[in-house]
Amino acid sequence: MVRDGDLLGDGVNVAARLQTLAEPGGVCISGDAYQYAHRCLPLTFTDLGQQAIKNVREGVRAYFVRLREHDSDRPLSLPDKPSIAVLPFTNMSGDPEQEPFADGIVEEIIAALSRVRSFFVISRNSSFTYKGRAVDPRRVGREVGVRYVLEGSVRKSGSRVRIMAQLIDATAGSHIWGERYDGEVADIFDLQDRVTEAVVGAIEPTIALSEIERIKRKRPENLDAYECAMRALPAVWAQDPEATSEGLRLAQRAMVLDPAYALPKALAAWCHAQRIAYMRTTDLAEDRARAVELAREAVRLESNDPLVLTLAGAAYTLVREYRTAGLLLQKALTLDPNSAWGWARSGWLHVYLQQPDVAIQHFNRAMRLSPLDPMNFNVLFGIGGAHNVKREDEEAIPWLERGLEQKPDACWGYRALAASYAHTGRLEEAKRAVAILREAYPGLTISTVLAHTPVTGEHSRRFSEGLRKAGLPE
Repeated sequence: MVRDGDLLGDGVNVAARLQTLAEPGGVCISGDAYQYAHRCLPLTFTDLGQQAIKNVREGVRAYFVRLREHDSDRPLSLPDKPSIAVLPFTNMSGDPEQEPFADGIVEEIIAALSRVRSFFVISRNSSFTYKGRAVDPRRVGREVGVRYVLEGSVRKSGSRVRIMAQLIDATAGSHIWGERYDGEVADIFDLQDRVTEAVVGAIEPTIALSEIERIKRKRPENLDAYECAMRALPAVWAQDPEATSEGLRLAQRAMVLDPAYALPKALAAWCHAQRIAYMRTTDLAEDRARAVELAREAVRLESNDPLVLTLAGAAYTLVREYRTAGLLLQKALTLDPNSAWGWARSGWLHVYLQQPDVAIQHFNRAMRLSPLDPMNFNVLFGIGGAHNVKREDEEAIPWLERGLEQKPDACWGYRALAASYAHTGRLEEAKRAVAILREAYPGLTISTVLAHTPVTGEHSRRFSEGLRKAGLPE
């Protein structure tokens, strides 16, 4: 029934209740919808059984829906080294404003564990897909392919903080170790280090104390600057302009609070570089100059922090200073071989260096380290770009299309897809891709695309030719 613009009735009630059963980003359907869908759609349906639905006396049978090709019920094989995922800690403070504080603790623990070279550590982007969800550690272990899961909670009250942490064997669901840490907020870095040391000791007690000391990062002098940096971190992986702008604002605030703190400068460098690559800049020369200036300053202040090096290397890549980018990314991955984002950025660098086979290896490694990563659409674009470099446009198209299926609003991905369509003779599809591009970026031309996209040499020439065939004006 339609009443004053509202939709009413059993179907609406059932849909609303099913929505609450779905996981974040997931889909639930009723048994009636399942009877139609399961016969003809390439999907996997998990039977959730009969569900009690408010105002529906007999209840409803519900099914969780997944793409068959991405079926996460198929367990990943365990690496040949100790493997761990650190889940987001629960904020027990009762204050949503403390969420970034709790997340920052987890970020630091993941970063520290990642630098233990004998460990395999799942990236924060995959770990944070479980944020706000009560999940069985055994399920986490299956979905991301690890043996150990670390979970915990943070309670901050005034100047006091309490961290609870426990280590679970995800293969058996058994408890290995648990501890409570109390201290002052000013002691937060010491508390983080104690959690990290305890986890390392529980999993691999043979690791020397010197190895644990080596993994500690240089800390900021100002805790407010640290909190600003933690709040800015999501902008590293964000694609929308609002998140990037907010990340840049927070990074700039942190730089004012602590001018000797390298991370905010590296974050700001990457935010400026993103404006170029995603064709959002209003002043190309200014953003390029700021990206280089900030990246250089960040590395000068801290040359052994893998996140700082990766951010700076990523920024240098997008402003086409490939040699410097390569040196920084290589050092970052030596220090932190578990950085999925580092491997992804190295993959993109090798696309631009026209070394596609190395690029594909690095992209695949990134996806194994972060199998649930919301940013994997960008890795799919990268694999498609690598096939473009190899002149394998038929191979490139499915990767690019999958990336856009995962992130439809990443319209800049249509640059490569339009060119690939054109090179394979699919001109109508190429023209539609260009139309989407020009709707997102009014007045877009080939010269504008080339000014913002770090492609060079033969790859640049062929890229231009594809866009020209697709109907993008000069």
